Order: sequence, then C-alpha cells, then structure tokens
Amino acid sequence: MFVAAFLTFMSIGGFPSFVEDMKVFGRERLNGHYGVGAFVVGNTISSIPYLFMISLIPGAIAYYLVGLQKSLGHFAYFVILLFTTMMLVESLMMTVASIVPDFLMGIITGAGIQGVKMLNGGFFRLPNDLPKPFWRYVMYYIAFHKYANQGFYKNEFEGLSFPNNQAGGSPTITGDEVLRSFWQVEMGYSKWVDVGILFGMVVIYRLLFWGIINKVDKVKPLIKSYMAVPPKH
Repeated sequence: MFVAAFLTFMSIGGFPSFVEDMKVFGRERLNGHYGVGAFVVGNTISSIPYLFMISLIPGAIAYYLVGLQKSLGHFAYFVILLFTTMMLVESLMMTVASIVPDFLMGIITGAGIQGVKMLNGGFFRLPNDLPKPFWRYVMYYIAFHKYANQGFYKNEFEGLSFPNNQAGGSPTITGDEVLRSFWQVEMGYSKWVDVGILFGMVVIYRLLFWGIINKVDKVKPLIKSYMAVPPKH
C-alpha cells in the first residue's frame, strides 16, 4: 500500500512537465506537424520505459527489504501491478492537464482526485465501513487503489497459512481466510483480474484524454466568441 500510494501520489510532482507537453503540442498542432492521435500514442509509448524503471527499481528495493514472498512469479506480478498503476496515474494526470492548463491548479486538482480515491480504496477504512451508498458503491469501485490493494494482498497472502491463536478454532488459518475476513477482499476472481481492470482504466483515461483534447480545441473558439465584447458604435 505504501509503495503504490507514495509513487502514484508523487506523480503530481511531474504535473508542470505535463502542462509544458500540452503547450508544445498546441504549437506543433497549429503548425500542422502532427494531430491528436499521434500525440496521445507517442506520449503513451514514450512514458513506458521510464515508468517501468520507476516500478522495477524502487519496487525491488521495497519488495525484498520487507521480506515479501521471494519467488520470481510473485515479484514479477508485484512489478507488473505497480507498473500498470503508474501508467493509470500518468493517464489520469494527463487528462487533468488537458482540462486545467495552470500547473498550480492542476496540482491541487490532481492531488484532490488521488486523495479521494486513496481514502476510498479499502485500506484506511475497510469496504464494509465506508458510508453508503455513494462512498461504498460508487467511489469504492471507481477508485483504482481498490484493485491495486487487492492485487497486492492476493499476491502476498494466497497460498500461505498462519498459526491461529483463537481458542476453539483450527490450529492454522489460511491466507484466503485472512483476506476474506480481515481485509474484506473480494475473492471471487483471480489477482490477474485486478491487473486487467487497472489496464482497462488506463485505456479509458487515455481515450478520455484524447477526446478532451479534440473537444477543447473546438469549444475554445465558441467560448471566446461568446465572451467577446461587441464594439460600440
């Protein structure tokens, strides 16, 4: 939770560069060098190596430092899930940058959006403790931290067993029971489904980013013409 929340929340520090990218794109588009689709695809592809290195190096340090499961498969899933989460946040912040061109207001907006999603991700308050209906049935399911946290939980706890100190119970308790009872994790699907949901959110945010850029350029002239003061005769 700490690694995912820290790395994703710190993405707001790169918001000024997102705003500069949007300014450069605006000039290049007016010059006819490339269109919206080329910019969105190029921006997505160019960010992949950087985000992967951010996910791999700090992720490896944190993963083995705290003594999580040492198998290569578990570590690979950890990196893939962290990388997908970073891609999602990058897409979210680019969407914010396309709406809020001022970097200070953009940082505030991005921090607010991520803060709300983080608080409703099922860690600070368990899912059944979230206020109903809006926070429990709306914000909880659109918060990407929900799927990131559950993926990390399943990756670590599934297949393990722990001594049970409760009187009258079985001598051991499985990791699945811990996930289901303590963390209130939805156990009806695989941990890879969480990755798939996050990847789907990446696609949705990128398409939203593409759509907003197209619409903003069409709406701006209308707003300027509406707000223009007619000359006095």
